[in-house]
Amino acid sequence: MIDPRQLQELRNDTDGVQRVIHFNNAGSSLPPNVVRNTMIDYLKEEAEVGGYETHRVHFDAMESTYDLIAQLIGAKRNEIAIVENATVAWNGAFQAIPFEDRDEIITNKSDYASNYLSYMHHSKDLTVKVLPSLESGDPDVEALERYITPKTKLVSITHMPTNSGLVSPAEAIGKVCKEKGVLFLLDTCQSVGQYPIDVEKIGCDMLSTTGRKYLRAPRGTGFLYVRESVQDQLVPQWIDLHAAEWTGPESYQIRKDARKFENWEGNRAALMGLNKAVSYALNIGLENIWQRIQVLSSELRSKMSEVPTVTVRDIGSVKSGIVSFTYDGLSVLEVQNRLFKQGINISWTGAPNTYLDMTERGLSEIARASVHYYNSSEEIDVFVKALKELG
Repeated sequence: MIDPRQLQELRNDTDGVQRVIHFNNAGSSLPPNVVRNTMIDYLKEEAEVGGYETHRVHFDAMESTYDLIAQLIGAKRNEIAIVENATVAWNGAFQAIPFEDRDEIITNKSDYASNYLSYMHHSKDLTVKVLPSLESGDPDVEALERYITPKTKLVSITHMPTNSGLVSPAEAIGKVCKEKGVLFLLDTCQSVGQYPIDVEKIGCDMLSTTGRKYLRAPRGTGFLYVRESVQDQLVPQWIDLHAAEWTGPESYQIRKDARKFENWEGNRAALMGLNKAVSYALNIGLENIWQRIQVLSSELRSKMSEVPTVTVRDIGSVKSGIVSFTYDGLSVLEVQNRLFKQGINISWTGAPNTYLDMTERGLSEIARASVHYYNSSEEIDVFVKALKELG
């Protein structure tokens, strides 16, 4: 558990909390000072020494990032690819699956737009099945067992959707996929850094995520996990001289590990920032982080529910640090803009981002306040007071 003394230390490590109340952690968290300083120092060194030369000096530290990420999610080093963002990670895995026409994909109603668009845009004629939801909003795991057929090639689930507090039962879904022998791709864009992820307990074959959200890493970072036992089944849609080796006039050899989904060029300063962010989260402990976020988000939901003009829109038997709501008489964009002028950061999302879930619940837009472990009860009180005064 994060006690008051440790909380103050964490806030001291984050200069941003002196300027804003940041409840947009599901968009992009405030990074710890060590992440910011590491990136600045690296960029200075590149400018003074040279890009390739600085890379050479810090090569071992960069390579240690794979070990840190593996530790973070309970994976092996050779199962990790570091890429630019979650979309690159997710599509790297998805586009590498050898689909055939009329193969089936099963997903949940809260699946993210970028993922669902890829199902529809694929060169093969794929059938998409959407799991029904229970009264709680959780995807129906029993229905998943019935939905899987010999044509099912992939179960693709968004773990923590962008538009609600839902935490999908990934472990239960993974158990079904393993029993049925179906590939399981888990989008953990909102999860990593917030929730204790263990790929062995979950049983996913592939996992995609970003750095900028709950991991508190720089924008332009993310990673992909690919289980060692399925790597041979997946062929990247594009390769370069990092992902493969040119072995003869008409021959080449693709790498055997997950790094076949990477490319050579990248933002090395951001990679160094990612390294520090993962290390920072591990030092705090993901169980401690998750416990703290649960306490804060529960407090936030309770206090927001007392504001007559606010309707909390969260679903799920287990809820994350994402608190979604609407405000009577104001658009969510207007709510966001008014709060921003008071030094309070939130986000919003529209129906096209999670079309199936939002339209089923009759929502065209929602505002989103997402808390992290470095937020405080005092900030929640200021935020709720501001909400009361907006009307």
